[in-house]
Amino acid sequence: MSNKVIAIVVDGMRYDKACEALGFIQHLVETNQASLYKVKSELPSLSRPLYEVLLTGTPASMNGITSNRAVRLSTEKSLFHLTKENGLRNGTVSYYWVSELYNRAPFHFIEDREQEDESNPIQYGKFYWDDDYPDSHVLMDAEALRRKYDPHFLYIHPLGVDVKGEIFGSESKEYREQILKMGSLLAQLLPIWIKEGYHILITSDHGMSEYGNHGGITDGERDVPLFIISPKVEPGIYGEVVPQLAFAPLVCELLNIEPSDKMISYQFPGLKGKVTL
Repeated sequence: MSNKVIAIVVDGMRYDKACEALGFIQHLVETNQASLYKVKSELPSLSRPLYEVLLTGTPASMNGITSNRAVRLSTEKSLFHLTKENGLRNGTVSYYWVSELYNRAPFHFIEDREQEDESNPIQYGKFYWDDDYPDSHVLMDAEALRRKYDPHFLYIHPLGVDVKGEIFGSESKEYREQILKMGSLLAQLLPIWIKEGYHILITSDHGMSEYGNHGGITDGERDVPLFIISPKVEPGIYGEVVPQLAFAPLVCELLNIEPSDKMISYQFPGLKGKVTL
């Protein structure tokens, strides 16, 4: 069984709209090839704090990344650190805030755009800063990176859904269309990744309100999907609401590495084995 993971974090994609619009992924769920969970995001339901949650498995009160203005390196051990320490390769195509959390802060727009340094926590990276950088480019940049460097952990972070949500709100045609576009892009790549034996996780950092904002405590702002395509997870739709802090230790389990000592112990529904030891 492969120990390679591709994690796609579709920024700002709320649970209910993802369930409605991600047609091919829902086909995989319906045909018992994937599983679907509802995840309750941590607070505050903001991007930079939740990137840190997803990648370190620690809450804001512990890691200190409490707002989008916390421009500094993380002090926690991330999935990038853990893969590097275990002799695994990692890579990402992400918004530049991810680079600021784990490689260098503040971001240098010329020097840090493309990164290739196995001594860094993020070893292979391509980062963008224009909010309207196309999701299609993010996905194809990631596929090019995968083919070139063959990372064990590939983290992909498109921003388009969040941008359309903040401009038009979660009940808008534009927001739903952007999720439909994301579904179409993933439908082109998922069969390739499945055939090559990757564990695939598709989730979001936070949701979106009908007013076009997030950061609060409403279900629309906090409830996000988690789709898993993996032989280590029983397919199906699970009713138990999963804490977002369980994402990082789940990735460790799929990579077959030990989680950090700050990650929670959580028995993931449907997982064949334990998330933490």
